[in-house]
Amino acid sequence: MRSPRILYLCSCWPHDKCHGGQLRALQVARALQQLGEVTLVVVGAHDVDPEVKMKSAAEFNLGREIEIVSSPALGLIDRARSVFDREFTNIHGYVAKPADEAWLLETLKNFDLVWFFKLRTANSFINSRWRRSVVDIDDLPSGMERSRLRETLRLPTRLRTTLRLFELLGHERHLWRRFDVLAVCSEIDRAEVDGRSPLHVIPNGFARPTVMPVRKPATPPRIGFMGLYSYLPNLEGMRWFIEKCWNQVEAQVPGVRLRLVGSGTDGPLKPVAPGIDCLGWVENPAEEVASWSLMIVPIQFGGGTRVKIADAFSRKCPLVSTRFGALGYDVEDGREIRLADDPAEFAAACVALIRDQEAANRMAERAYDAFLEKWTWAAIAPRAWDAAEDCLRLNFGRSS
Repeated sequence: MRSPRILYLCSCWPHDKCHGGQLRALQVARALQQLGEVTLVVVGAHDVDPEVKMKSAAEFNLGREIEIVSSPALGLIDRARSVFDREFTNIHGYVAKPADEAWLLETLKNFDLVWFFKLRTANSFINSRWRRSVVDIDDLPSGMERSRLRETLRLPTRLRTTLRLFELLGHERHLWRRFDVLAVCSEIDRAEVDGRSPLHVIPNGFARPTVMPVRKPATPPRIGFMGLYSYLPNLEGMRWFIEKCWNQVEAQVPGVRLRLVGSGTDGPLKPVAPGIDCLGWVENPAEEVASWSLMIVPIQFGGGTRVKIADAFSRKCPLVSTRFGALGYDVEDGREIRLADDPAEFAAACVALIRDQEAANRMAERAYDAFLEKWTWAAIAPRAWDAAEDCLRLNFGRSS
């Protein structure tokens, strides 16, 4: 039998600058390419470096670039439809042009399977029900709103967040009618989704190092953070750490430096304070991370799971995270990671790892062993294959 033909609709270019979603998009596409013939359609990723397009086109068949345009549901009728009509898809405020949607619906007849990377990608189209489809939801849209409700918000903000959560939950409970197979990134998210369609957990992960990571902590010590700084949970998490934890660390570890790596960390939102180095985008951060005494994940809210957790584990970098930051990973405080939510406890965990590098190294080794077992892309790929094969089996013999 011939290999299945898979149309892969993605909200980013797989070879764009690395962030968590982009890494997942690339590695899932590579896993599917081991199963069949993958054609890539990029939806809504405009103004990228031509070299990024060339790299993506060199690895995958490039079908089409689809632009999306702003189309917020502002009127009373559209707002009501967004809340109560589960077939209404414009819940994110961006839609594809009608000609592109018509092209997609016609093109699908030539494929055995359509795989949507992120629910937002599928919701760029008016069409609601997709035959022969898998949607990799990745992070549940409701997860962001649910986590924000745990914060201390003013009453108007809480009311808007609660209404948005109600709206998103209603749409998420309807997903089994829209797609043949659903995929999420954690067991926690699995529990939130109606499982009347086959439901698969495809965890986030990171590439297995080609050489064994070797740590070379700098003197004076360095604490590091990696992440896209325009992403609100990253920005707010670092503000929390700098405002509530950083002074406590500085007081106990003279000369300590805080190093920020990632797109936007050197931009207009960067923190400006003594002892903080904002490095911006670093193509290969291995040497930089090797110089850190530890990495922090001070995330307070968001959706899905944080790829930076698996990234740190893969580099044998000791890690301190909030419990929410590590949500979705099977880890234990003091075993693979230090977990703390109180600012004083978070700062104390950072100081303890800096002062006791032997204990930090042992913890990082345990995390690395767990990473090799559960969170490399090679370990995760079979889960993507299972989701695709479920869809192919369900649709075997069906007409278009």
